[in-house]
Amino acid sequence: MSANTVNPDHCLFAVPKKGRLFEKVTAMLKGAGVEYHREPRLDIAICKDLPMTMVFLPASDISKYVGKGNVDIGVTGIDIVEENCSEVERVMDLGFGACRLCVQAPVTSKITDVKDLAGKRIVTSFPTLTKKFFDPIDAEKGVTTSIRFVSGSVEAACGLGLADAVVDLVETGTTMKAAGLEVVGTVLQTESILITNPDSKHKKMVDLLKHRIDGYITSKKFVMVSYNCSADILETVSQITPGKRSPTITALTDGGHAVSSLVNKKKVVQVMDDLH
Repeated sequence: MSANTVNPDHCLFAVPKKGRLFEKVTAMLKGAGVEYHREPRLDIAICKDLPMTMVFLPASDISKYVGKGNVDIGVTGIDIVEENCSEVERVMDLGFGACRLCVQAPVTSKITDVKDLAGKRIVTSFPTLTKKFFDPIDAEKGVTTSIRFVSGSVEAACGLGLADAVVDLVETGTTMKAAGLEVVGTVLQTESILITNPDSKHKKMVDLLKHRIDGYITSKKFVMVSYNCSADILETVSQITPGKRSPTITALTDGGHAVSSLVNKKKVVQVMDDLH
């Protein structure tokens, strides 16, 4: 990224440059009305209607850039922020990318207590978090756990004889089970979050993005349910459809009421049954 290509007055927004997180973030930004055109093989893009420049970076580096003030805002995982010890402000949770950072051991080892792995060999892409997890166990047992960093294919380490256990992310568990591993302990619960530098001069832009993204998340999670009811059951039906804050109630000329309320999409069928 050349200094000559970025407007110094622009807010810099770092997003993952590839992978599943890139696809999720791209859809979220489109839904939030953040429009830009990214030229092939370029890692920057200028927004069309906002004074903002998009910067495409490896997800594992985003919290470092935000923490140091090289970019103003970014999307990454809680695990990455904690692993990099980045001093950032957590703006909001984004509702996707949820998974666990877990200690995993071979099923054949029959290890059920994570303390039994203290002093043994652990392979991981998260050495800082792994050390923080094992340090108190090591102190209790008077041993030192060997923690080795690898950048990828962590789940293969036990099968190759490089480790007694691994610490890696678990989403569905498919990869873990295919490698003959099982969870024996959880290091961290993580998901994708929006972060900003605490000293960013673009607070208004951060607030605008938070407002837009929150609106997008609401539109994906909720549906508006509208109905009419008589005055004598208004209190009862309002409890069935309380909305995010409260339902919108309008008095009708016939003495009844029109009610509109946001309902979680996963619960809308049950709510309709209850109203009926």
